[in-house]
Amino acid sequence: MDPATILLFATAAVASLFMAWVIGAGSSGATPFAPAVGANAISTMRAAFLVGILGFAGAVTQGGSVSEAVGRGLVDGVSLPVSGVIVVLLIGAGLMAIGIYTGYPIATAFTVTGSVIGVGFALGGDPAWGKYAEIGAVWVLTPIVGGGIAYGIASVLPRSDVPEDVSIPILAGIVGTVVANLEFAFLSSVGGTLAAAGATVVPVDGTAATAVISLGLGVVAAAVVRWDVDRDQAGGLRRFLLSLGALVAFSAGASQVGLAVGPLFPLLEDLPAVSPIAVLLGGGVGILVGSWTSAPRMIKSISQEYASLGPRRSISTLVPSFLIAQTAVLLGVPVSFNEIVVSAIVGSGLAVAGGAGVSPRKLGLTVVAWVGSFALAFGLGYGSMLALGA
Repeated sequence: MDPATILLFATAAVASLFMAWVIGAGSSGATPFAPAVGANAISTMRAAFLVGILGFAGAVTQGGSVSEAVGRGLVDGVSLPVSGVIVVLLIGAGLMAIGIYTGYPIATAFTVTGSVIGVGFALGGDPAWGKYAEIGAVWVLTPIVGGGIAYGIASVLPRSDVPEDVSIPILAGIVGTVVANLEFAFLSSVGGTLAAAGATVVPVDGTAATAVISLGLGVVAAAVVRWDVDRDQAGGLRRFLLSLGALVAFSAGASQVGLAVGPLFPLLEDLPAVSPIAVLLGGGVGILVGSWTSAPRMIKSISQEYASLGPRRSISTLVPSFLIAQTAVLLGVPVSFNEIVVSAIVGSGLAVAGGAGVSPRKLGLTVVAWVGSFALAFGLGYGSMLALGA
């Protein structure tokens, strides 16, 4: 490989690391624990520290599916060259950096997806209509489903006829059952999930055993949370909220790392010595460093400026955020954590305080920033490749 090519590959790798850093500083690093910070369950700096570690773990163990989709599934008929990868990453990271500087959460999924499609079209690629339909459905349904679930939970938790030693454990049981069925790369040899791995040691039918183990883990989670809430209601709510924040942070790393390293995956065909796991590790490190160094600004913006959050409303926000994030990981769809969490915050805010529970101006500007960032990223990607002579 000649020195000029090596330099291009090195530049692409540095751009990917920068993108990972920006993701950790912005969406991935800020949104998971923002509701918990808003509820005064954890400090801003401690939240940034934890989300970095958890995001790294999610990136390494679950980041492959979204990375493949971003790298190879958005445009048919072409593979991005090194120059195209650099353009995609610089556009995505640049727009994200603007969002961090201004305090408005630019949706990473929108910027990266838009720039990849723009670059791919400029290279003569064909639209991947099936994948676009899948992505569009997730993006459109996220505020409806996430906000609706958050609204429903926030409407139930304060009710006197549904005591919290019943409602909170039920939510914990649902979350525990979902966790039992999350797919992890390191469990691929035993079915990919905790439930499937457990079923391998049970001498009964695999499907039935998986279902029983899934429900069993859900029951255990519900029982532990009920015991904790009965013993100390305020402390139990806080600990459950922090557990949800940890799961959302883990899911953020799993989803968002693909936006940073996914464009590199096509280049690995020319670099057989570099494995996808090594690329995911690099992206995870970038997210971790970004979370530790620059996430506090965005955490403060989301937790304090979008709505006034209490522990119950924060729980209402994080439960649908976790469920939607893991659905996107399962489908291999790039999704915006800002969109997920902000939609859930709005839904829970409407249930608790009506229109007074959210900031319409802040919300409106954020939506405009989301739509505009996709269109701008597409235009910049397409135009940049034409300017480079694609």
